[in-house]
Amino acid sequence: MKKLYIQHEGKVISKNNQFTHVMAIALDQRTKNNEGVVRCIVKREGDITVKGYIDRSELHKIKRGSFESFKIGDKLDIKNEENLINKLIEKDLDFIGLEDPDIWRDEKTKLLHLYFTLPLINKIKVNRSKIYLGHAEGKDLDNLYMTMPVLYPDEIGGAKELSIAPVNKEGFRFNLVESSKKENDFTYSVVRLAIAEDMGKLWKFGDIIFHPKEANIPWIGGHASPGPLFSKNFIDVGEGKLLGLINGREKNKIIEGKTKYGMFSVGLFIFDYEKGKIDWVSQIPFIQDSEAKTITFASQFIETLNGEGILYAHVDDSFVRAYTLKAESIKSLLPIKF
Repeated sequence: MKKLYIQHEGKVISKNNQFTHVMAIALDQRTKNNEGVVRCIVKREGDITVKGYIDRSELHKIKRGSFESFKIGDKLDIKNEENLINKLIEKDLDFIGLEDPDIWRDEKTKLLHLYFTLPLINKIKVNRSKIYLGHAEGKDLDNLYMTMPVLYPDEIGGAKELSIAPVNKEGFRFNLVESSKKENDFTYSVVRLAIAEDMGKLWKFGDIIFHPKEANIPWIGGHASPGPLFSKNFIDVGEGKLLGLINGREKNKIIEGKTKYGMFSVGLFIFDYEKGKIDWVSQIPFIQDSEAKTITFASQFIETLNGEGILYAHVDDSFVRAYTLKAESIKSLLPIKF
């Protein structure tokens, strides 16, 4: 793989006295990216390379010392959390903690919206687990109130790993989420539209717009998850379209009776947010951490200079790394010149 990025030395966030594994950071731009949230693994059951492992998680606040150093703070105190989750829990379902945070600021109301995976797991019948896209809002991370989820699981699957798109000309957003699609004995992770007219209220599922089986791209042959979308200021790929990062995993393999996961890497895609379609996905991955045994997963991108920014990704669901990305280098990977 030709490297068109700079992998920073060391770890932005790694284990401390309380947590062995940390992952998935989200930063609040209104604080100039000095504050945010990280997912901390309280307990890991199983092997991350084998299907069936379970991570029990908490969301904690973080503060930035530099772009390469964050400190883990207190657990997020979200009002109405326990009450709301108790309403969602059904028989045989186990709540394993909030996961995968995303932060979005409403420029009109100035409210902070926090989105997260809200997983209710059925250990006996996995296909009966329920994965919600949860939501909380408030003026800042110290004043959050949990509302009902913005997306409920349907007959196809649940929702996680949100990518927020701009408002289109029709006045709504074609947001993107990772969902699932079971076909025969294999469950694919797919990218679906999440149609939002109001960012704080109930959304609607739209079409599956990327299916690994149909795309037939080996590095993303089993699982696909939308990642950060670049601004037009960073790279402009045309009217009504954005370039972004997509997380992809090779198709599972059965080894000695166990379902083994392949490598998770980071690639590029072009999203038409007016039509709600993916126009292009890179044929090869873009980023793979030098220490990754099975996972490099992009979660947050911030622009730092004109045509330059820092990507934060977690490696093997255990620590967070920073990578410098330059627009001019990325342009060489695109299907046409911009």
